[in-house]
Amino acid sequence: MQSIDLIRDNLKKSRDRVLARVEEMREHCTVFPTPKGGSHTLWVLGHLAYIEALVVRQFMMGEPNPLAEWEEVFDGADVSGDISRFPPFEQVLAKCREVRESTVRLLDSLSEDALDRPSAKIPAGFEDTFGTYRLCLQYVADHWYMHRGQLADARRAAGLERMWV
Repeated sequence: MQSIDLIRDNLKKSRDRVLARVEEMREHCTVFPTPKGGSHTLWVLGHLAYIEALVVRQFMMGEPNPLAEWEEVFDGADVSGDISRFPPFEQVLAKCREVRESTVRLLDSLSEDALDRPSAKIPAGFEDTFGTYRLCLQYVADHWYMHRGQLADARRAAGLERMWV
């Protein structure tokens, strides 16, 4: 197996496993995962889309982040429980899916060797994390997994059953 196949598989599995935890949370999308707050489902969903667009489009490709207007809401210092501050759940879910589909299409256009291209706009000090196409693409798959625990906790706080996969 080549690493491009592993990255493609990681992108697919992280999408499927994370969105499975999100789908049933429509009516509970701002339930905090702990009594002291944390990252609720709507925030996590928007954050995943925003960061993936940032990493792939801006850091890797050198393009503007198409979700730059989401920065304050989905990457700020505080996660608000005020639903009026957020776009509607269905819009955020659709955008999250769209961003991931765009990432997979981009990956499908690349060769194994192309994954070693240097990223266009690497943030200073993050060369080991975002320095190549390969690192950026693997990061976005990993980032979805990093937030899976918050989604599991938000589901539990909302009274939904645990998911095992």
